Amino acid sequence: MRHDPSSLAESVRRRVLVLDGAMGTELERRGVTTPAPLWSAAALIDPDHLSKVAEIHADYVAAGADILVANTFRTNARTLKTAGMQEVGLRVNCIAVELARGDSVRLRHQVRTDYPPNQPFVVASVAPVEDCYSPQLVPEEPILELEHAQMMSWLKVAEPDALWIETMNTVREARAAARTAHRAELPFAVSFVLRQDGRLLSDEPLEEAVEAVEPFGPLALGLNCIPPDGITAHLPRLRRLTRRPLAAYAHVNNATPTPGWNFAQEALPAQYARDVTRWLDTGASIVGGCCGTTPEHIRAVRNAIDRWRAR
Repeated sequence: MRHDPSSLAESVRRRVLVLDGAMGTELERRGVTTPAPLWSAAALIDPDHLSKVAEIHADYVAAGADILVANTFRTNARTLKTAGMQEVGLRVNCIAVELARGDSVRLRHQVRTDYPPNQPFVVASVAPVEDCYSPQLVPEEPILELEHAQMMSWLKVAEPDALWIETMNTVREARAAARTAHRAELPFAVSFVLRQDGRLLSDEPLEEAVEAVEPFGPLALGLNCIPPDGITAHLPRLRRLTRRPLAAYAHVNNATPTPGWNFAQEALPAQYARDVTRWLDTGASIVGGCCGTTPEHIRAVRNAIDRWRAR
């Protein structure tokens, strides 16, 4: 069952929400292969792996997630065309959203009775149409609008509670995705991926990115897919640039630094929870995990929020 369109925005204003953790790296950790170009979306094509996707969503619910991100990070038209599967675009996006929605009401009541009596929100990931670490590959804005409009049309049928436009590495793609979401009348958040110096991977300033998407009314703005220390360093700047709710979810346990960084960070759940507390102090309203995080990280996030509220 889909939530009322205004429910997520109201919930973010009332309390801190827990976003779930990684899907792609968690599939890999559980033995599911994620070959390019589909990466995590490959699990939606293979019927034998659908249960693994549902299992991961269920584990994040059990860990305390308020928001589940459907496995649509790599179900856009360009990726599916590269894989020779564009004709399945509508079907795989609907499958991804349904797997996230699943039986989460029952799961939530089985796990903890102190949660609000609502099912988790289900949002659909909207990623860059090309590689999220390669801003030089991002097409021009008219092409971006066409391709994102196709993605929005599929997701409108799939009926997530909102769109999660994430890992945006250029101003023009963030603007194109936000504009097409607004035209489709779908609520959305936007999250950016930064370099170590605080600029987008495209070398554009964060200020321009925020200005580009603000007119379309995002329900939240955030930072993702950078090390925890990067979130801690740059989230205060994002706080100064917008009055909208903030989202923060970091990339951990990568063997090598991501582009634009000279370090990677390992983070066990307890350490990650300490980082989350710093983000809460900065004013984050939505906190969770990006690549490398697990249900144990999200359980630690939930516990950190409970402790933070009790201070």
